[in-house]
Amino acid sequence: EMVFLGESKNGTQMYLNKVVAEAKKVIVIGSVEPHYFAGYTGGRKAFLPGTASYESITQNHKLALSSDAQALRLEGNPVHEDMIDAMKVLAHIDVFSIQTVLDSEHGVYYASAGDLNDSFYDCVEKADEVFCVNIPRKADIVISVAPYPMDVDLYQAQKALDNGKLALAQDGILIMVAKCRTGIGPKPFFDLMASADTPKKVLEKISAGFKLGYHKAAKMAEISLWAQTWAVSELSDEQMRAVHLKPYHDIQKAVDDALAQKGADAKIIILPFGSMTVPKA
Repeated sequence: EMVFLGESKNGTQMYLNKVVAEAKKVIVIGSVEPHYFAGYTGGRKAFLPGTASYESITQNHKLALSSDAQALRLEGNPVHEDMIDAMKVLAHIDVFSIQTVLDSEHGVYYASAGDLNDSFYDCVEKADEVFCVNIPRKADIVISVAPYPMDVDLYQAQKALDNGKLALAQDGILIMVAKCRTGIGPKPFFDLMASADTPKKVLEKISAGFKLGYHKAAKMAEISLWAQTWAVSELSDEQMRAVHLKPYHDIQKAVDDALAQKGADAKIIILPFGSMTVPKA
């Protein structure tokens, strides 16, 4: 059962679980790491989307269509701002927060406790130490690998594309390398991507009738508006073209073609753990 607590400045209607909304004391435990459209996980996400209604989550996630909704960005990110607004309507609740940053072995790299927002922002800096890599400048060609188990399907491998774009210069070539062992992933995701003949039309279709889950397709299509997106995978050529990726099955062939187009002096960045590594220029 949900309780209506008001609207955010973006117009999201805040319906939260009655148990949480009427509680006097709440303990929040979470982990903070870069998130491809909320900026970072953790903290305020425990409430939105954590204990919010399906409708509230849908309205919040539609804000992911904004180009300002991306990894590492909090200021000006409408998804994050919406989540912060949700905290304001819960001002009457005494919240004790325990936030952590986990390392590559899932051990605790850092922990912070106390105020929800203070502990969250405290962990953001430490999350950058674990997940981010500084790059001297953006590259003409980026090779971003989705390692096991993130290569299970295209739906999950998309994270390598989204991180890779942060290292890519305008009009560059982004090559995603992912086996996609079980195929595309959720059928609605594929059907949506394949329902329009250009990435721009995909975005127009999503904007006209947004549903929860469409944000991942939107982020894939968004990249193709300003760069070329190629893929080296075990998917068929037809499947890859249907989701607006130039198909390859051999990484050397893809690199050779990219260099032929961009020139022998083209700058290349390789992200061997593209699903988890976030470039900072």
